[in-house]
Amino acid sequence: MMKVVETKETSRAYAFEMWMKAPMPMVTLFRTLDVSHLRWVCRKKKLKFNMLMCYCIGKAASGIKEFYLLPVGDQLMQYDHIAVNTIVLNKEGEVSSCDIPFSENLDAFNQDYLRLTQEVAACCANHDLTESMVIGTSALARYEIDGAVGMYSGIFNNPFLIWGKYRRRLLKTLLTVSFQFHHTQMDGAHAARFLSRLQEEVSRL
Repeated sequence: MMKVVETKETSRAYAFEMWMKAPMPMVTLFRTLDVSHLRWVCRKKKLKFNMLMCYCIGKAASGIKEFYLLPVGDQLMQYDHIAVNTIVLNKEGEVSSCDIPFSENLDAFNQDYLRLTQEVAACCANHDLTESMVIGTSALARYEIDGAVGMYSGIFNNPFLIWGKYRRRLLKTLLTVSFQFHHTQMDGAHAARFLSRLQEEVSRL
């Protein structure tokens, strides 16, 4: 469920005034994560790496209140639920978008991830959860990249993460992620805290 909130009654009132009409209100932070444990869980449990990344992103975001607010049009919306989006290669060789509802239960999240991505791949239609605050992701897992900055369409203000191929370094496996967010939704400190929580979730899954 989502609802319009009175901006002045939220902690984002000043940011709303400052950034809603800015020509470029998006900010991007980069962080290199140690995903060694995540790779171990993948192999041991036979789970998809991308699914586990999406789960950890949802888990890290779910404990930060700013993720439940999002500027939409000229209003600030408040959401009850979070979803994580993933890009799916469909049967026509093109890409489709798939929103996965976040659940703290990893098995439930994994089942939704597998079911929904398979459905989207087969029908070539996007699966959108309009009543959830959606965190976008794009995994360029075949390619070694040092970072990426997302585009700002002026329509979608959702937070967005991008990553490429992980890199093996001696006893560690490293993955650089970029995190783009609308400055009205959160400040740099909130975003940095989210990335720290993401590392914690990846390390203790």
